[in-house]
Amino acid sequence: MRSAVSRAASKAVEKRNRTAGEYPYWQTMREQAHAVKRRVMENLDDFLLQFEEKCRENGIRVHWAQDAEEARETVGTIAAEHGVKQVVKSKSLTTEEIGLNRYLQKNQIEVTETDLGEYIVQLLDQIPSHLTAPALHLDRKDIGRVFHEKLGVDYTEEPAELLAIARQKLRKKMLNADMGITGVNFAIADSGCLCVVENEANARLSLGVPDVHVAVMGIEKIIPSFSELDTFLKLLPASATGQKQTVYVDVVGGPLFPAIGEGARNVHVIILDNGRSRILADPQLRETLFCIRCGACLNICPVYRQIGGHAYGWVYMGPIGACLIPQYNGISAGRHAPFISSLCGACAQQCPVQISIPHHLTRLRYDVAKQGYTAWWERYALKLHAFLCRYPLLYRALTWFPGKLQQLLPGDMRFPAPGYTRDRALGRFDSKGFRRRFLKMQRQQDL
Repeated sequence: MRSAVSRAASKAVEKRNRTAGEYPYWQTMREQAHAVKRRVMENLDDFLLQFEEKCRENGIRVHWAQDAEEARETVGTIAAEHGVKQVVKSKSLTTEEIGLNRYLQKNQIEVTETDLGEYIVQLLDQIPSHLTAPALHLDRKDIGRVFHEKLGVDYTEEPAELLAIARQKLRKKMLNADMGITGVNFAIADSGCLCVVENEANARLSLGVPDVHVAVMGIEKIIPSFSELDTFLKLLPASATGQKQTVYVDVVGGPLFPAIGEGARNVHVIILDNGRSRILADPQLRETLFCIRCGACLNICPVYRQIGGHAYGWVYMGPIGACLIPQYNGISAGRHAPFISSLCGACAQQCPVQISIPHHLTRLRYDVAKQGYTAWWERYALKLHAFLCRYPLLYRALTWFPGKLQQLLPGDMRFPAPGYTRDRALGRFDSKGFRRRFLKMQRQQDL
């Protein structure tokens, strides 16, 4: 897993940097996107009401959902109204967030993921391990074994053959589906249109082939007009996959357009809150709602590269996930997430909408500590550290001592740390220490 994630993330960063470097006004676009998101969040009520009004004028039925349960039940009610038995879905983190697949299956509705990565993790009954590449933790040999075991086909690890197998299976599902479910990348407030970007055409088929299309979107997906869409359509693919543009940009402006004969006969949009209003109420942390789910912060994160997406335990992962998990699920349930970061700041440098992720993680760590969710030994350790920082000579002596004491241990023997080494390896103390190395490097740079 570690090698697959690290390899894929490195390639994604390389492509992203190359594409971003081809835009001479890349930083300007980031600033524009940040400003648009800030304006939307500060006037979200007005934009949402405008979006609802325009959707209704376009013939799109609008539903509001306060939480995940209400959103799931709304989908269930729509499915019951239309006698739906089979559903196809395109990749949507919002539907993962509300646990929609399990709800539909529990109600005897067959649901099939049509994005190739999502299809693979669905076969494994896993959640995605990356925001844009759900099966990033698997290599082609893993996928070959999954197809062989779950679909009963001959083992192959050839990408073209694996793709042909998936295409054959998914085409039948697509043609027989009664309902298509998608997420929404951008919701255009002044036009009442839904924009979905993708590379495989599975979203286009999911929203266009079945008679019923249901789009599930968080309230933060609003942008004011098509004028701002251009900026986001440049930033998102470049940050996610290093592309200058996605292969498909699907815009839904209403039900079946008779002149063209394309689209679902019934279009519904579910506007989901599920804790977002609570995040919006915090003047600092509301910035985390600016996220456009590109995954750039994951690819650059040294922690994510080592542990993968499943270690975060929820549908949002990486640096932005570490911010969102305690806010959506509560400080108690998400108390570990803000600490799964090195705070190196690389994520903030990569973020296309300039979210200051390290600052938000620091604030969330403070909230966790303030509410008493840290271990007693951590509190005493930090008090000791604060005390030592007030007395530099004592600090230097105590940080010098472990490295020297370690030299007395035989071979590669580490200091005993039973609780710590139960789940991880303990490194060796540096014999010179950080401070001496830092001063030496500084002197070399000054020469």
